[in-house]
Amino acid sequence: MSQGGAGACEAAKPQDRGWAWVVLVAAVLLQGLTLGFSACIGVFFTDLQREFQASNSETSWFPSIMVAVLHGGGPLCSILVKRFGCRFAVMLGGLLSGVGMVSSSFCQSISQLYLTAGLITGLGSCFSFQAGVTVLGYYFVRWRTLANAMASTGVSLGFTLWPLLSQYLLDEMGWRNTFLIFGGILLNCCVCGAIMRPVQLVSGSLLQSPKPGEEPGKKAEEAQRSNGASSPHPELKQQPRRTTCFQMLQKYLAFDIFCQNKGYQIYTIGVTWMMMGFALPHVYLVPYAIQNGVEERRAALLISVIGLINIFVRPLTGLLSGHRVFTGRRIYLFSLAVLLCGLSNFICVISAEFRVLIIYCIILSIAMSGIGALTFQVLMDVVEMDRFSSALGLFTILESITLLIGPPLTGLLVDITRDFRYVFYNSTFFLISAALFMGLSFCALENKNKLKEASKVPLDNPSTYQYNEMPTELQSESQSPPAVMYITSI
Repeated sequence: MSQGGAGACEAAKPQDRGWAWVVLVAAVLLQGLTLGFSACIGVFFTDLQREFQASNSETSWFPSIMVAVLHGGGPLCSILVKRFGCRFAVMLGGLLSGVGMVSSSFCQSISQLYLTAGLITGLGSCFSFQAGVTVLGYYFVRWRTLANAMASTGVSLGFTLWPLLSQYLLDEMGWRNTFLIFGGILLNCCVCGAIMRPVQLVSGSLLQSPKPGEEPGKKAEEAQRSNGASSPHPELKQQPRRTTCFQMLQKYLAFDIFCQNKGYQIYTIGVTWMMMGFALPHVYLVPYAIQNGVEERRAALLISVIGLINIFVRPLTGLLSGHRVFTGRRIYLFSLAVLLCGLSNFICVISAEFRVLIIYCIILSIAMSGIGALTFQVLMDVVEMDRFSSALGLFTILESITLLIGPPLTGLLVDITRDFRYVFYNSTFFLISAALFMGLSFCALENKNKLKEASKVPLDNPSTYQYNEMPTELQSESQSPPAVMYITSI
C-alpha cells in the first residue's frame, strides 16, 4: 500500500467520534438549505409566469439552471476544496446563495432570474452542498453509510419546510419580498461552514493538521517534483508544463477514473440518464395539481408530504444499506429505488385528484429516500476516497447537463400539447430505462469479475490471488480496517 493509503488508514483513528457528529449536524442543515431549497420553486411557477408573461418552457429554465449549476459546478468546487479546504468552499457558497436570492428580488425579467437565482444561487448552493458531502467522507469511516443517510435527511427537512414557508410568505408579501427573505436564510450556510474545521491526521504518534486541501501522499509528490526540478536535463523540467492541462483535467474531473473504472463508468452514465426524468415531478407537480383544480395551498402541501416521509425513511434506508448483507450490492438497492420512482409516476396519469396525488407522493417519497440515501454512498463504494472529490466533480457535471435540458424540453412538450401528463410519461421512461441499465450492467460486470477471479485462483498459490485481484468497486466493506476499500489503487 502506498504512503497515501497508510496515512489514510491512520487518519481513521480520530474519525467517527467527537466533532465528527457536530459536522454531521452542519451537513444536515446544509443539505436542507441547498438541495432542499429547489423543492419550493414549483410554488412560484404560476406567479412567475403571470409576472413575466412567460411560457412553461421559459419559466422552467429558471429552476433548471439552478439545479444544473448546483450539480454541474462540481469541478469548481473540487478546486476550491483542494486549494482552500471544505470550510472556505461552504462559506463562499453561502455568501453567493444569499447574494443571488437578494438580487433576484429586484429582477425585471425572467432572463435576469436565470442569472441571479439560476446561476449565482445555484453555484453558491453547489459549493456549500458538495463541500459538505466531501467533508463527511473524511470525518467518517466506520459510520460513513449512516452519516451519508443522516445528512440526506436534511434534504427531507428542506422538502418539508421550504414549500410551506414559501406558500405562506408568497400569500403574505409576494414573491419579491419572499426571495429577499430567502437570501437571508441561505446565508446560514456560512455558519455551517465555520463548524467544519480541518480534519486532524495522524503521522506516527503525533497529530498534525493538514493544510487546506492537502491530499494524502502530497508531500511525496512534492518531493518527487523537487527532485525533478534539480535534474541537470532541461527537457525533464519542461515535461510537466506540457502536461499541465491534462493533469488538471485528471485531478479535478477524474477522466482517468472514468476510463479505467468500469463501475464508475456505468454508474455515472446511468445516473446522468436518470436525471433527465428525476427532476420533472419536482418542477411540475404543483402546477399540474393547480391546473386540475387543486387549491394552491394544498398543492404546495404535496411537496411537503414528500419531504416529511423522507425524514423518517432515509435514515432507515441508510441503516438497511449499511448492513453486511448489502456490502457490494448497494447499487442494486439504488437501481430498485430508481425503478420504483419511475413506476410511481403512473399514479399521476391515472388521476389528478388530491387524494390520489397524496398516495403518489407517499410512494414517490419512499423511492426518493432510497435514491437520496444511496447516491453518494454508491459513488464512495466504486471510487477510492482520496479521489472522491474529483470523481464527484465529473459525476455531477455530467448529470447537470441532463438536469438542465430535461425540464425545459418537457415544458416545450407541455406548451405544444397542453397536457401535463406528458411530464410523467417522460419521467417514467428515463427512470425505468436508467434503473434497468445500471442493474443489468453491474450484474454482468460482477459475473465477469467472478469468472476472471476463478481463472486466476489455480495459478501457483491460490491464497495469493484470493483478495489482491478483486476490483476496487466490488471489495467488501467487512475487511479491516474499514478505510482500506476507499484508498486502494485502481
